[in-house]
Amino acid sequence: MLGALAVSAGVRFALLLGLGLLIGYSLERFGFGFAGPWRRMILKREPDGLIAQLVAIGLASVLIQPLIASSDGLLGAIAPVSLTMIMGAAVFGFAMQIVLGCGSGTLVNAGTGNLVAMMTLPLFCVGSFVGSLLVPAAIASTPHLPVSLPEIFGVPGALAVTGAGLIGVGVLAAWRGQGTLWNRRLLTAAVILAALAGLHVLVAGQPWGVVYGLGLWAAKGAVWLGWNPELSAFWSHPINAAALSQSILTDTTSLTSLGLVGGAALAAWRVSTSQALVPGLAPWIFVIVAVAGFMLGVSSRLAFGCNVGGLFSGIASGSLHGWAWLVAGFIGSVYGVQAREWLWKQASVVHA
Repeated sequence: MLGALAVSAGVRFALLLGLGLLIGYSLERFGFGFAGPWRRMILKREPDGLIAQLVAIGLASVLIQPLIASSDGLLGAIAPVSLTMIMGAAVFGFAMQIVLGCGSGTLVNAGTGNLVAMMTLPLFCVGSFVGSLLVPAAIASTPHLPVSLPEIFGVPGALAVTGAGLIGVGVLAAWRGQGTLWNRRLLTAAVILAALAGLHVLVAGQPWGVVYGLGLWAAKGAVWLGWNPELSAFWSHPINAAALSQSILTDTTSLTSLGLVGGAALAAWRVSTSQALVPGLAPWIFVIVAVAGFMLGVSSRLAFGCNVGGLFSGIASGSLHGWAWLVAGFIGSVYGVQAREWLWKQASVVHA
């Protein structure tokens, strides 16, 4: 598969698919994620998963920020902070707890055969497309201020600020948490993920992302159905118009996202962890899942990324919006966890 892609599209695109496979395999194999650890921190005050995330982001920042600063050809995940961005991150945090999967988590879970994720993913794609249509209006409605810490403080200063912020969040998690702070399996995954994130920047020219590719898939479907992309300020932009006209096998985020699904499927197959069945739930819960999936797509576009492109890659790149995403997304997750607990209880009772 990788060889065929290298011949048809080029070695770079084969490498991107390979990186996606490695990321997906690692996330599933080591049980590393974003929605789950936040849920455990909120419900059980278990901080080890959250701390592993912070370690991964910190290591990735040490790799990514100097790389981007040393080359004009590499771009960071620098996005603006705004009211709509913060609201989008909060809604995403809420919705990802309903389906128990963020952008990468939904792809990974779909790869393992998880029914909720497989129902969520198509609506996530459609929502991402709809969100892309709303981005120009959102930008026009509220001030959007991009802030790059490396541009303000230089790379050493930005790394110091990023490190201090991550340590501060870790100390807060340790103070509020109960139980072990370190999980060797998750920390191993954090090191691997950070290394793969650094390689992604070198190969793709930009940090790892998810949401754009999902919206692109739905946009291609809309074009096939007769939609005119010239009516959209977002999709008529030369870069996005070019992506629409080309194969998804030459799109960075599409390749890594496809790799996530394939890598997770391989990991699940090796250890027989298919999650296809969701027993004991009333059918109406899947309507909630579909709505939450759509919300994930719309909100992640307005928030300039999900946990990967907005939070992980944003903070690792030195973007202030990554920190705003972290705060808003976690607050949204608090309410999302509570809502999921109530909804799943009602679905189980009704089914019984």
